[in-house]
Amino acid sequence: MSVSVKLSAGSNFPSIRANTLDGNTITLGRAYHEAIWQMVVIYRGQHCPLCTKYLNQLEGYKTRLQKIGLDIVAVSADSKTQLEAHKEKLTTSFPIAYGLTQEQMQQLGLYISIPRSEQETDHDFAEPGLFVVNRVGVIQVIDISNNPFCRPELEALVSGLEWISDPDNDYPIRGTFAY
Repeated sequence: MSVSVKLSAGSNFPSIRANTLDGNTITLGRAYHEAIWQMVVIYRGQHCPLCTKYLNQLEGYKTRLQKIGLDIVAVSADSKTQLEAHKEKLTTSFPIAYGLTQEQMQQLGLYISIPRSEQETDHDFAEPGLFVVNRVGVIQVIDISNNPFCRPELEALVSGLEWISDPDNDYPIRGTFAY
């Protein structure tokens, strides 16, 4: 039996940096440009067609998310070469980073899988995770899966984020007790 530490809603998002193809380093959970919140999407890697589909679908929600001051960043444990190959299948304009380490995956409380074969990939990888980090660096929304088939449905997620980001709704962080 393995034991893992899970992050909980209402906790501080850890300081994790990752590289992008343009040679920059980004800090996950820290909004950029004029955004005040950030959605951090952890995906399995270029070997996963469901991840490719999800990231491409997420691009369609980017404008709505920008309207509420939320930017998007995605990251995987893939290498730079793997991300370069994957970009050919992606229609995204938000930053995508590579090189998430095993230690960083554990810091985020992600489920980690071993490849089934060399044809799948050449490294351990994180199963899907999604974090929405608010303006003060606290996790507002968290979703972690142990397989590629369970992820937040994007319309429901974005509609909910539009609602909770509206100051008039005064919606607190939910699910702050995790055992």
